Amino acid sequence: MISVEEALERILSRIPRLGDERVGVVQGLHRVLSERVVSPRDLPPWPNSSMDGYALRAADTQSAAADRPVSLQVAGHVAAGHMAERALMPGEAFRIFTGAPLPDGADAVIPQEDVTVDGDVVRIPRWVPMGDSVRPRGEDMRTGDVVLEPGRVLGAADVAVLATLGHHQVRVVRRPRVGILSTGDEIVDLGGAIAPGQIANSNTYSLMAQVLEAGAIPVNLGVARDRLGDIRERLSWGLGCDVLISSAGVSVGEHDFVKEALSGLGAEQHLWLVNMRPGKPITFATIPSTRPGQGMVPAFGLPGNPVSAMVTFELFVRPAIRHLAGHARLARPVIRARALGDIPNPGRRRGYLRVTLSRDDGGGTAASLTGDQGSGILRSMVAADGLAVVPGDTTIASGQPVEVIVLRQP
Repeated sequence: MISVEEALERILSRIPRLGDERVGVVQGLHRVLSERVVSPRDLPPWPNSSMDGYALRAADTQSAAADRPVSLQVAGHVAAGHMAERALMPGEAFRIFTGAPLPDGADAVIPQEDVTVDGDVVRIPRWVPMGDSVRPRGEDMRTGDVVLEPGRVLGAADVAVLATLGHHQVRVVRRPRVGILSTGDEIVDLGGAIAPGQIANSNTYSLMAQVLEAGAIPVNLGVARDRLGDIRERLSWGLGCDVLISSAGVSVGEHDFVKEALSGLGAEQHLWLVNMRPGKPITFATIPSTRPGQGMVPAFGLPGNPVSAMVTFELFVRPAIRHLAGHARLARPVIRARALGDIPNPGRRRGYLRVTLSRDDGGGTAASLTGDQGSGILRSMVAADGLAVVPGDTTIASGQPVEVIVLRQP
């Protein structure tokens, strides 16, 4: 057996980054930017008012006071989306609205609630400093500013910036397509009748959901019987994908054919057993693609127990998918929490144990086991906020710190 760290290193060293594609700016949300975005102009392109009020010259208000207001002639009107018809002259004010460009000659705005108006005369009761209630030209961006760098994961604010700069499309790293196969005579897909000795297919759907969470596109390859030919045929259907995942059939039993099926497709195997529980038997191989110019397809053979499949996906497949998609941050966040009760890990393999997270009395984070840790107990994953990482033959005593991989915020 090799360590989790060595297994992940072997995997990532054989995973390239995918190519680029152009998508609509909204479709770029949560995707990895692959181009530098530079502002082609100043934003805002002209000084504009941040308030509804009156545009004026600050110098005209220097002597203004509450008991001696300055009177200015209202000589114009500027609404958002329009320019002033002429420049502002000394002794004048223009009625102005939020977002409207400042008239030439104006250098300040006083809010409408601060003044009194008598016909075409506005009375200013105080000094208005230069620049008051004015958004200067280029306040947000200057021509030539690098606004977004490649490698950035686009959020809603980034979409807003792209739209502001006039980008209706953006170049991002392509989303990986991930083929998913479940194997086993006992597996019945959704909608099928479950006979004695059979179980419903959960792995396909949990893995499809995890693929979506990782930012990729799942491709359902169905369920293969425990027959070498059936497994090999269905795996071959996925050789046009960017990643292949199968579950079950990777151990050493008489009905475990996944490794042999991969070999029959020309795969080179890079690892098998990993020092962890749940999920010791895991295969990673690379197979020649059927897509022209693609090269090799990374292929993962995950354990068949539902929890083992989900945990090994988190540790190995998710980082690989994110690496393909250009993400810089591959791993889930890791925190130190205080054990609320004993967290035992009997046996020599490192444990990845399902825990719930909560706030402790000191304001830190506390962790407690979700219950029984059997690799077939899916409800333990439903309750889990994270995976406690516990060395083999070790018990984390109540009150002691434990490392936790955070799967979700509690």
